[in-house]
Amino acid sequence: MVRSRGTPAGYIRSWLFTIPVAVLATAFMITSAVVTSVFAPGGRWQVFLYRTWASMVLAVFGARVRVRGAEHLQPGQNYVIVSNHLSLVDTPVMLKCLPVPFKFLAKRELLKVPFIGWYLSRAGHLTVDRASLRSSIESMNECARLIRERGLSVLIFAEGTRSMTGEMQRFKDGAAYLAIQSGTAVAPVALVGTWDILPAKDSCFRGGDVEVRIGEPLSPAGLTLKERGAFTAQMEERVRALMEA
Repeated sequence: MVRSRGTPAGYIRSWLFTIPVAVLATAFMITSAVVTSVFAPGGRWQVFLYRTWASMVLAVFGARVRVRGAEHLQPGQNYVIVSNHLSLVDTPVMLKCLPVPFKFLAKRELLKVPFIGWYLSRAGHLTVDRASLRSSIESMNECARLIRERGLSVLIFAEGTRSMTGEMQRFKDGAAYLAIQSGTAVAPVALVGTWDILPAKDSCFRGGDVEVRIGEPLSPAGLTLKERGAFTAQMEERVRALMEA
């Protein structure tokens, strides 16, 4: 996918308005979430805060979002939510639009980042220690236990990083590992349009339409960890099909 360059006026607006306003909104809302987490560590209040933040920044970005397939996610059920990853805009889109509350699966290094790390820690998001293979496996097993015992839904950008080209990359098998170990269904989600608003390694917000396409869940029942590669390929195929739908 060819990246379209923003206009000079677009870059000026982004740096003088869009980025500063988004940063201030993020700092304010994360501080509010961290402070209030002492009294309300989870539940509806935290969901309200993160969805309010997402609505604010998406409005500043000029992103108009709609959802297809929300009926595939049942209230009261938990999922390993697997999505492609095109842009920094993906995070607020998911926070605003997914119909079930969820936790992020993030690399543990992010806990050291001001504001973001504080929020991840206080809000109970899941982290993976990638310092070594052993620590990675141990932390993934712990995440699977929490998903199973607490009935958590968790969001994973299965490519591991944002696409640099706008095309979907091969999925890593972490989502399959968690789904099989926890016995949790996988909800495939395709994000379409966020690349056009803000491509990777760009700083010009363009505004535009975004669609979140949610597919039918995939069950890991009967699968073993030895089959996680095939299950990962099935997830990837399902997300690709949703992108083209």
